[in-house]
Amino acid sequence: MDDLAQAARRWGVEPGYYDISGHWHGIAEPTLREIVDALSKGRSGPAALPAANLEQRAFQGDGDRVWGLAVQLYAVRSTRNWGIGDFGDLRTIVKIAADSGASVVGLNPLHALFLDRPAMASPYAPNSRLFLNPLYIAVDAIDDGHDFPQLADEVAAVRGTDLVDYRRVAQLKVAALRLAYDRFLLRRSDEETAGFEEFRAVRGDSLRRFACFEALRARFGGTSWRDWPQPWSNPDQDVIEELRRTASRECGFFEFLQWVADRQLAQCRQDAADRGLSVGLYLDLAVGVDPAGADAWANQDAVLAGLSIGAPPDDFTPSGQNWGLAPFNPHSLADNNFATMRQLLSSAMRHAGAVRLDHVLGLMRLFLVPEGASAAQGAYVRFPFEQLLCVIADESNKHRCIFIGEDLGTVPDGFRETSARWGVWTYRVMMFERRQDGGFKPPSDYPAEAVATFNTHDLPTFRGWMSGKDLSAKRAIGVDPGETDDARRRSQTELRRTLGPVAGDNGPEHFAAAAGFLAATPSRIVTVAIEDLLDVVEQVNVPGTVDQHPNWRRKLPVMVENWPEQPIFCAAVAAFDHAGRGRRR
Repeated sequence: MDDLAQAARRWGVEPGYYDISGHWHGIAEPTLREIVDALSKGRSGPAALPAANLEQRAFQGDGDRVWGLAVQLYAVRSTRNWGIGDFGDLRTIVKIAADSGASVVGLNPLHALFLDRPAMASPYAPNSRLFLNPLYIAVDAIDDGHDFPQLADEVAAVRGTDLVDYRRVAQLKVAALRLAYDRFLLRRSDEETAGFEEFRAVRGDSLRRFACFEALRARFGGTSWRDWPQPWSNPDQDVIEELRRTASRECGFFEFLQWVADRQLAQCRQDAADRGLSVGLYLDLAVGVDPAGADAWANQDAVLAGLSIGAPPDDFTPSGQNWGLAPFNPHSLADNNFATMRQLLSSAMRHAGAVRLDHVLGLMRLFLVPEGASAAQGAYVRFPFEQLLCVIADESNKHRCIFIGEDLGTVPDGFRETSARWGVWTYRVMMFERRQDGGFKPPSDYPAEAVATFNTHDLPTFRGWMSGKDLSAKRAIGVDPGETDDARRRSQTELRRTLGPVAGDNGPEHFAAAAGFLAATPSRIVTVAIEDLLDVVEQVNVPGTVDQHPNWRRKLPVMVENWPEQPIFCAAVAAFDHAGRGRRR
């Protein structure tokens, strides 16, 4: 055990952890051994990390206190989309935000998922974090509008569903996009050809590998790349180039999809700038990748095989959590001046004025679970924290992009102080900002360099929480809500007491009161979920469920064109104007 303990220390594996109640949990020898073996595979020793440049901080924006809409893009209904919110809808949302005085539009992760497995819809379990989900392409906006009359009836049908029918949407969109690609190859202009080739050159080898991966998934029937025959399971550069020559049309199709998606997102960013949104698009970055996906295949030296990101047991999840996501190997990150991390950040910040990293605590340490083990059988692994913060600060300034860390949960000692020193903003959720007696903290307790919000996609909506319907909904599907009805009633009483002074004529049961409370905080950005502005009851995602709840599928009840007419939307806008956060033209 002494040799194993020494190896664990050498490779950054912590021997145990304190739970939320302060109890120590030691890590069993088999778990330590599996994690050490995964970290050390193919490496002669732990990486020596360079010293961090302590003279820089991340980009901080212009100093204004602003507000923004938080939107799950796939959930947007419109009169023109194909059964899923798209970048055409995002242009409409940007206009609505500008007309309402907002300066930010926050979005779920837009990462590429699996086109051949569209029902696996979680935006936090990406195929690749470097590229975009082609289902967000506005098909009617390609080449100033394409007509697909043969698909019109099916498009109308999927547009009318209450849940996103990912399978049918993917079939329709891929069919239309293949037709668009054929037209592009036949009739592309010199300007289009130059733009496509420029995009290919800028995205370089990462785009070539991603396109090859997608072509190979189609060839091998969507099986995991670990089951592909050699040389495809781990190809070298010569094999990649040969595939691009022999399957140039298929590889070119996937490069075309990324080019179109990138151009449309770039147009949304430009719209935001033209309309005066000081921050613009606020994009989310998942903490890891699907181990069967393109990033894991293309970066096998950098992405850990056989370990999954999770969380230890706590009061809300007594069995712990296993998210099924593959992390970076902390000992590969420093290679080539943190090139892999820089590439990830550059891709995320490419069209964003702000980026939020999910579970930012992983910059310091991640709870990793060996493949096949229960979530309780994991251990914390240390990462090169300050060096990563240095890279973040560097890329943030290069792209003039604010960096926000989702720092919820059990925060290690010193984490927030160190992050703040490097200019990383914190993330404050009103539902969690409580005193020890259960009361809500006042606005003055919120930090300035922060994004403040009432809830998140993993939490109840305002209406669901105030009615307690989230508790009954979870119990109905066999999920322990982690809260009794009595405890909720006490919390609701505290919230009414807190919101009373800022509620105005609408009263504390109205979401505009919560918006007014958040508007009064010093936090530089306040975001409000569109679900709350439309008085939605059901929450976006219920953690720990797969099929029991329509996670990432439920569409919003109101067409995007009609959002500004909704009473709660209007009242919240007025609250932000009253607090001086609006920027009406």
